[in-house]
Amino acid sequence: MSGGFEADPWDALRRFTPARIALGRAGAAQPTRDLLGFAMAHAQARDAVRIGLDAERVAAEIEGLGLEVVRIASAAPDRTTYLARPDLGRQLSAASDAAFAARDEEGRISREGRFDLAIMVADGLSSPAIERNAAPLLAALRPWIAAAGWHLAPIALATQARVALGDAVASRLGTEAVLVLIGERPGLSAPDSLGAYLTFGPKPDATTDADRNCLSNIRPEGLSYERAAFQIAWLLDQALRRRVTGIRLKDESDRLIVEGRLPEPALLPSG
Repeated sequence: MSGGFEADPWDALRRFTPARIALGRAGAAQPTRDLLGFAMAHAQARDAVRIGLDAERVAAEIEGLGLEVVRIASAAPDRTTYLARPDLGRQLSAASDAAFAARDEEGRISREGRFDLAIMVADGLSSPAIERNAAPLLAALRPWIAAAGWHLAPIALATQARVALGDAVASRLGTEAVLVLIGERPGLSAPDSLGAYLTFGPKPDATTDADRNCLSNIRPEGLSYERAAFQIAWLLDQALRRRVTGIRLKDESDRLIVEGRLPEPALLPSG
């Protein structure tokens, strides 16, 4: 129909994915509904990057799981600086560094490796990702940590943070491994995607992305909390056994999943 709306015969496939497929057309242009939907998604992505983290609420949710929380910040003093200066997002602020030092002097942190694992929860490039997904993922991960007997350091809740800030956190807490849960760069169909980065032997200013294992798109519409928790636990188990992560540690956790069912939290088998 010239000048009118013509539905794409693939339109039925749209219920299977949030991706922009089968948009149809109105004459030579997109239908108004899809044009407005694109504008809304773009606005949501921009908001996810710009809106500050509700750290009080996230801290309360994590503490509600029975986990201790330490509030920290990067060296980026505000959101605008954070976006323009990625290097500052990888460094601890002077106040946060001093707070870690004070805890160490009080005997609450051991530099001899009293903790097996540090977890940093960071706003990154999507605060909504942390507000919606961090606590549920930690709740799913906690039974795996308990079953394996890993000693978990206080959860570091970081603002204006990049992934590499976790290296400094692990150094201050004296852990051999660090897991960073961070808001990923928003997409036009996923403004609240959570990423998980695992690093063994992190060294501030020396560790690269090749030294990390990553899981992405953790959220109800993507990688489920239960599946992500299992994969993180498998990777952490292998990292502590083999003393490596990144390109030297291949994720082979899928072979333990039979008929779509996840193994129960327990000490993971080696090999």
